[in-house]
Amino acid sequence: MVLTVGVPAAGSRSRGEVEFMCCGMRCRAGLFGKCGSGRVARRRSVAAPVWLAVSLALAGCSGFGPLAPADESAPGHYVDGESASKPSRPLATSWPSVFGSAELAHLVADANLDNLDIAIAQSRIAEAEAQTGISASALYPTLSGSGEADTAETPATLAVTHSPYPKTYSRQYTLGLTASYTLDIWGKNAAALQSAKATELQARFQKADTTLTTVAAVANAYFNILAAQDRLRIAHQNVASADRILTAIKGRLSVGTATQLDVAQQESVVATQRASVPPLEQTVLQGRATLAVLVGKAPEQLTVHGGTLNALRTPTVSPGVPSQLLTRRPDIAVAETGLEAGKANVAVARASFFPAVDLTARGGLESIALKTLLSPDAEFYSLAASLAQPIFDGYNLQNQLEFQRSKYAELLQTYRKAIISAFSDVDSALVAIRKTREHEQLQAVVVSASERAYRITEERLKEGTIDIVTLLQTQSTLFQAQDQLVQVRLERFQASVSLYQALGGGWTREDIVAANTNEGEKP
Repeated sequence: MVLTVGVPAAGSRSRGEVEFMCCGMRCRAGLFGKCGSGRVARRRSVAAPVWLAVSLALAGCSGFGPLAPADESAPGHYVDGESASKPSRPLATSWPSVFGSAELAHLVADANLDNLDIAIAQSRIAEAEAQTGISASALYPTLSGSGEADTAETPATLAVTHSPYPKTYSRQYTLGLTASYTLDIWGKNAAALQSAKATELQARFQKADTTLTTVAAVANAYFNILAAQDRLRIAHQNVASADRILTAIKGRLSVGTATQLDVAQQESVVATQRASVPPLEQTVLQGRATLAVLVGKAPEQLTVHGGTLNALRTPTVSPGVPSQLLTRRPDIAVAETGLEAGKANVAVARASFFPAVDLTARGGLESIALKTLLSPDAEFYSLAASLAQPIFDGYNLQNQLEFQRSKYAELLQTYRKAIISAFSDVDSALVAIRKTREHEQLQAVVVSASERAYRITEERLKEGTIDIVTLLQTQSTLFQAQDQLVQVRLERFQASVSLYQALGGGWTREDIVAANTNEGEKP
């Protein structure tokens, strides 16, 4: 942008002109009022043409077109056919309690209070609040007080060249107040405040998203412990069963109806089952350590009794319609408020092209003697107004605007991705719940048939009417089927957790704002 100021010669009646040239557009406006004496006209006659010229010219320079709207249409229903549904009420935020485990509910409550990620998110809210206050302060005038007492000694050698050289002393005392204010004519400071408020709200939504992620992690970690304990019990039972079969084979060996190979093969089965125990014990211990971190404690300070997945209730969740996710997912709200902040930052960058107008007033008392400092004759004041217009800065302002517009475009795509990902998360969780439920039912049939075959095999072993190969195959099928059933059941509970998380965990935008207001949000 080019700014040209034409100043009339003394005594001339012609008007000075301000010429702006930007984006191929040229604007001219009178700057000076007529004045026969050649002096600049009074401020009242100058102000209107100046602001009109600047606003018209720079409004033309900032004509980059409207920002793209941040809108994303939602599908009418989810892909999973069984979940085609009607609008539903928000889930309860205490959703972990639906699984029927008092210990899990207690762990979730501890995590909400002491989880360090949630504490970090809360600190970021405080940071954002402070930044909002910093941005808001730019909309108000500043007032500062000052007091000075100066004593100076001046050598006479600066005034005379021969002796005597008497020294000169001077003193000055000043008490004053200075007020300054930057006119936010173009809305730069207001836009910066809007960006700060959006960032503050984004921090609040981020805390909600962190809380939801933490609660889901606690539930999954707890279910992993229960599954490991179930598998550990099955492993111990299988070791006992294999030992019982080994004893029977050794009995057959003593009467000559079995071989050393038969014994060795069964000993291998026993050893394999025993070898599966330490990894499962490790899973339980490491799961407790993971839970300890999630609830903000050292592993030695946390006791987890666990239990079995069989004791848990299977929840039934109505997903509602996809459009409801837009107000129930905190991560979508995080992306949306980030987009709002980015839009305000574009406005800040645009306003930087406009001139900055500062007003300053200073007044107080000044005297060379302390005794006369408070007298009415010591009063002084000054008023000043200044205008600063960027003319050439190596295209810094243009690049700053382009950067903010590009950042806004990035945030827009991030927002759209968050929405689409939310739909996908719900669809994936719904499919996982339905398919893992089917898988568990079929796997339960496999376990039941394998147990029946194993009982028959063990009876025939005692009768001596079965070969060792059939026995080994029957044992292996049963042990694997039992272990697989526990893993499938774990996947079903984890799918339920994923669905609760995908649906926002009972949070809504209004609830988050209200909850944080109760925690001390500034009005």
